[in-house]
Amino acid sequence: MTKIIMYSVRPDEMAAIKDHAKREHLEILTTTDALSASTVDQANGFDGIVIQQRNRIDDDRVYQQLADMGLKQLTSRTAGVDMINVAAAHKAGLLVTNVPAYSPRSVAEHALMQIFRVLRKAPLVDAQVRENNYSWANLQAKEIHSATIGIIGAGRIGGTLAKLLHALGATILAYDVVEREALKPLVTYVDKQTLLAKSDVVSLHVDLNPTSEGLIAANDFSLMKPTAGIVNASRGPVINTNDLITPLENHQLAFAMLDTVTGEEKIFNADHRQDGLGSQPNIAKLHAMNNVIITPHIAFFTNIAVQNMVDISLNDVQDILAGRPTEHSVE
Repeated sequence: MTKIIMYSVRPDEMAAIKDHAKREHLEILTTTDALSASTVDQANGFDGIVIQQRNRIDDDRVYQQLADMGLKQLTSRTAGVDMINVAAAHKAGLLVTNVPAYSPRSVAEHALMQIFRVLRKAPLVDAQVRENNYSWANLQAKEIHSATIGIIGAGRIGGTLAKLLHALGATILAYDVVEREALKPLVTYVDKQTLLAKSDVVSLHVDLNPTSEGLIAANDFSLMKPTAGIVNASRGPVINTNDLITPLENHQLAFAMLDTVTGEEKIFNADHRQDGLGSQPNIAKLHAMNNVIITPHIAFFTNIAVQNMVDISLNDVQDILAGRPTEHSVE
């Protein structure tokens, strides 16, 4: 029987894992530990490995250790693979795979919700109501069919968001290095500067890579309308957090809706009611602002997405071990 170890397993994944193991006659061991130099030995004796983590694997020797144990692949049940040194994994002879499209709609729907919150000035409404201020001053909203929404990164997720926005009658601008013909009836492709200047809300949907890190910085915020908002449901470092705080404090930018932010790996998916956010001062600053809403990297976190992340990743492991090709290899 094929034996697979899955790292960083959450309780909400267990039902899908057990169902897959039973259906495919697999032996699957789960651990809450992330893969690192101190936990790699747990993979000894297994045929396949699946991980999910935001912390970067802390020692490149881990990849050779996995290969020395007889493992042939390293599969992440996430779209992002920035936690893996792919070159080092390949050098060790490991095939790296991910799950690039576990549920584009999950993230797109979250972004759409946050776009509505910007247009409805939800952070200000919530802040005022908490203080028993029920006045209407400065709370007039913008209906979505009268708004211009900019999508940076119009791939699987951004393209799905464009379809949702088009159905609602919004004007949609898109910026991407690849212009998809299927989206051209729905969006107008423009350069980044034009998109930032004209959009009422900018929504980010790009992978984290050397070209996207710091993609939105001080010069970019200076182009945006002071009434505009930004939504980030991609990766935290896509926005320069230091550069974001200043325009939010000075009201040169109206709102930020952040499902992901630099430093989140020390904060998100944990309870900090006792110890607070002092370890990440930028996140603490953002948390204290009444024009910011932070969610703990849960845009992906839906019933369908969790099921697909488990099933697709385990299917890839099975295909690789059986010598079958996989469409999800990472180069």
